[in-house]
Amino acid sequence: MEYVSTRGGVRAVNFEGALLSGYAPDGGLFMPQSIPLLDRDTLRRWSSLSYPGLVKELCSLFVPAELVPRNALNELIDRAFSRFRHKDVVHLSRLKDGLNVLELWHGVTYAFKDLSLSCTGQFLQYFLEKKQKHVNILVGTSGDTGSSAIESVRGQKNVDIFVLLPRGFCTQIQELQMTTVIEDNVHVFAAHGNSDEIDEPIKELFADVNFAGKYNLMSLNSINWSRIMVQIPHYFYAYFQCTPSLDTTPLPVVEIVVPTGGGGNITAGCIAQKMGLPIRLVTVVNSNDIIHRTVQHGDFSLAESVKATLASAMDIQEPYNVERILWLLSGSDSCLIKTLMEQFNVSKRLKLPEDLHRKLSQTLGSCSASDEDIVGAMRRCWEENQYLLCPHSAVAAHYHYSQPHRACLHPKFSCFSFLSSIPRCCLAPASAAKFQDAVLRANLVPQIPPEITALTAMETRSTPLERGQDWAQVLRGRIEAVAQQW
Repeated sequence: MEYVSTRGGVRAVNFEGALLSGYAPDGGLFMPQSIPLLDRDTLRRWSSLSYPGLVKELCSLFVPAELVPRNALNELIDRAFSRFRHKDVVHLSRLKDGLNVLELWHGVTYAFKDLSLSCTGQFLQYFLEKKQKHVNILVGTSGDTGSSAIESVRGQKNVDIFVLLPRGFCTQIQELQMTTVIEDNVHVFAAHGNSDEIDEPIKELFADVNFAGKYNLMSLNSINWSRIMVQIPHYFYAYFQCTPSLDTTPLPVVEIVVPTGGGGNITAGCIAQKMGLPIRLVTVVNSNDIIHRTVQHGDFSLAESVKATLASAMDIQEPYNVERILWLLSGSDSCLIKTLMEQFNVSKRLKLPEDLHRKLSQTLGSCSASDEDIVGAMRRCWEENQYLLCPHSAVAAHYHYSQPHRACLHPKFSCFSFLSSIPRCCLAPASAAKFQDAVLRANLVPQIPPEITALTAMETRSTPLERGQDWAQVLRGRIEAVAQQW
């Protein structure tokens, strides 16, 4: 299994090469050269596996045994999930009105990114220890990625991690989960800008090939292929939990609803679908609706500004993983993707070619939700189930609650809808405990675990990045200073 850039300008690399990278040197994103297709017998065999068992099987398809022997791979994954609070790692809650909620947030930071980053951190350590190598990790976060990435590598001697968070755009708890980690290898920057703005200096440093190579820069954002790979099992587990039977021909379909920010999770869903899993995918967003507009109208263009919403981790205007989805749907046409993305990078506007838009709209349904919609879904779920949703999970629940009883385009919600007889699973990316303001906005009572409460009394440490500063230069200086200590 080798990995190629979506823009086709670099040689293929192995899994280790893709893991230890950020953007590909040509500006693209690494993807597997081929996607394995699974047969019916494999799906039947896998249907009885635990969530960790599915992660092991799927990762073994993308990480060759000559790089990581299967026994070692299994041990790394077991170690990654050892800190999760739920015995099953993830859990499906079956609620009233056919609402199935797959809880992906039982890790250390109460967010779904703990699943992929805990594994990615273990894979990273495996290769670094083997080669006695040091890396510098650059991470931009809209809220949850930063803390999960920090937890995956904190205290490790062969890694330094530099995290940029958008001050004021995260919840207080999200910020504290990053700024209270006082470790020599953890460097947190609080930037006075939004999620898209903090990505710019990171892109600039990765684009400087000499600097990136000299200081072994890598990313743990979902530009990293390993993040995508470890999210593919979400879809298999959701399918096996929700499908009525595997004895019919054709296999029954399950609809999976995916709250979407940078697009990494929905990319994993598209890969699962391409592997032969019979799922229908719906990407759901907040008022920052570029993905919804792209699916519905082929309009991949920035709005005037990022809107601050209750689902703050999805307050993103440039969902970079759309590039991976378009590459998949174009038949791996790297020349086309290079042309389209270069056009978008210049103008921040792109009208998809008609054929590519048609394939996208056949692959994904979409829906957008306002803050009012989010609050309404949170209230309804509580009233019917005494179950608290985080605002991101509520975006998915809003889609579920808004569906009519027949397949059509709903005139009020602009949602692509499927037949109501198809089982549906809503992915829940975070615990409501991290979003107390949203819970209060819905006139509900937050349920706060003691470890979250304890954060407010802890020491914090971060470096401010003010508007007008050259953020990329500040990052360069810190990375160079840290490197001198080696």
